[in-house]
Amino acid sequence: MPPAKPAPGTPQDWLGRARAKLALARTPLPPGGVWEDLCYMTQQTAELAIKAVYMQHGWLFPYVHDLDQLLKGLQARGLTIPPELQQADRLSDYAVETRYPGLVAPVTKADYDEAVLIAEAVLAWAESLIP
Repeated sequence: MPPAKPAPGTPQDWLGRARAKLALARTPLPPGGVWEDLCYMTQQTAELAIKAVYMQHGWLFPYVHDLDQLLKGLQARGLTIPPELQQADRLSDYAVETRYPGLVAPVTKADYDEAVLIAEAVLAWAESLIP
């Protein structure tokens, strides 16, 4: 695992990037596009939002894509993670496995719809913690 190190920018900057990734995730699937690519943007939305929460508290975070690990790190520091965010780890596969053809089953429109809802919930939670 890469070591934790200070991150550039502010928590608000990171939330801005999370919002930008969600905007990309919400774009209509173009001809020839695959749901995997839009789902990758949902994972990035959640990852950036969670890391913004670390920054808001002045905590270092590991440079990983594993959302479960990132959320558990926040819990270990005493932050309560809402139960509805426990499913956020489902987005982690979109950062690795689904980016490469043939490793897992293709992502469906239903998978995508669920991923967007999870990313929206993580972002809303992070926004509620960061002024």
